[in-house]
Amino acid sequence: MGKQIKYMLDEDKIPKKWYNIQADLPTPLDPPINPKTKNPVEPEDLAPIFPMELIKQEISTDRWIPIPEEVREVYRLWRPTPLYRARRLEEALETPAKMYYNWEGVSPPGSHKPNTSVAQAYYNKKEGNEKITTETGAGQWGSALAFGTMLFGLDAEIYMVSASYDQKPYRKILMETWGANCYPSPSDRTESGREVLKGDPDSPGSLGVAISEAIEIAMKEETTKYALGSVLNYVLLHQTVQGLECKKQFEMIGDYPDHIFGCTGGGSNFAGLFLPFAGDKLRGESDINTAGHDVQDLKITHCEPASCPTLTKGLYLYDHGDAAGYTPYLKMHSLGHSFIPPPIHAGGLRYHGDAPILCKLQKEGVTDAVAFHQNETFKAAHTFAQAEGFVIAPETSHCAKAWIDEALKCKKTGEQKTLLMANSGHGHFDLGAYEAYHKGELIDYEYPKELAEKALAEAPDI
Repeated sequence: MGKQIKYMLDEDKIPKKWYNIQADLPTPLDPPINPKTKNPVEPEDLAPIFPMELIKQEISTDRWIPIPEEVREVYRLWRPTPLYRARRLEEALETPAKMYYNWEGVSPPGSHKPNTSVAQAYYNKKEGNEKITTETGAGQWGSALAFGTMLFGLDAEIYMVSASYDQKPYRKILMETWGANCYPSPSDRTESGREVLKGDPDSPGSLGVAISEAIEIAMKEETTKYALGSVLNYVLLHQTVQGLECKKQFEMIGDYPDHIFGCTGGGSNFAGLFLPFAGDKLRGESDINTAGHDVQDLKITHCEPASCPTLTKGLYLYDHGDAAGYTPYLKMHSLGHSFIPPPIHAGGLRYHGDAPILCKLQKEGVTDAVAFHQNETFKAAHTFAQAEGFVIAPETSHCAKAWIDEALKCKKTGEQKTLLMANSGHGHFDLGAYEAYHKGELIDYEYPKELAEKALAEAPDI
């Protein structure tokens, strides 16, 4: 087998600024709408929930936002992250394609999520807040927030989707080890949780419900704010450290991607990798040497579960970001804010909507999307582990499937494409899911078409 190649940057190459794609969008994002007034949200409308500095980042159209030195100092614990050339996998597939993946599993929580949790904890501490509440699906975000709040001396109250709370108990232990309190959602601690349990005492929960519970607590406590691990503009902004580092690594190699793949639930991980490259495409130029690649030809593919196919089957409209309706209306692809997805093991992809920035890029044809079932994605993850060694998160297995499929197409055509995958984190807490796959016990859920009509009926008239 060929030698696996790892490309590393020195610590002084950690970005000093985050990249904001809003500066390069051909037309502005549709604004979030206040559900009460039906007018665009004003900064003061968000102040009870978020620190003001994050609100400023949310609405900023500046191309570059400085990263505080205190945040960069924490980043040094694991950043810059490595870029691998998957030579062993290339040989196993007998493909002429060059297959690369960036590896975010080296962070202390084991995923990309602390890129934003550390920043959010910093801004909350700076504003004088004492506690942060949040939701989490599979637990990557919850553990990342617990890590960030621990470093900056804040309390954390985390509502974990019940299906994942039961499937992944060690994520809860990780959060508690870092000092957070973790509760299954829906819970009886909030009005929104009790309302769901009233209708279904055995509800598997959803990210939409968990968001409602976390926001409800934050709105009731003066020195408590809410943190979101995906979807919002400032979250995607913080994640761009991935793509900015990756661009430097490709320049070091003397190459540039032809096609980028990533898993998409709310969209933060994949956005963090591809947005700096998408900026090249939107501007028609790059700030690095692209080794002869035309940035306009770059393909970007979102990979999502067939049971929760927001970009492939969701409607592009205004909808709530949570189940109870506490959040503003966001313009996004949505399956309906009351949608409760099946309890798939890729818990981080069980969200009814997607980041407005990603949805706009998808709507305008800058990106495309595909959807897969559980068994075929775990087969791809198994193939990856057999060749590259890393056991990846179930979420990441979705883009591994598309990435491998494209490499096999290159085998047929003889094309030497450069393929990049966003490898968001390890699957060490997901071994129960791998065991179910090996035993043939994974269920492939399908999204019922009639639910799209329900989502349209529920959507606000904006």
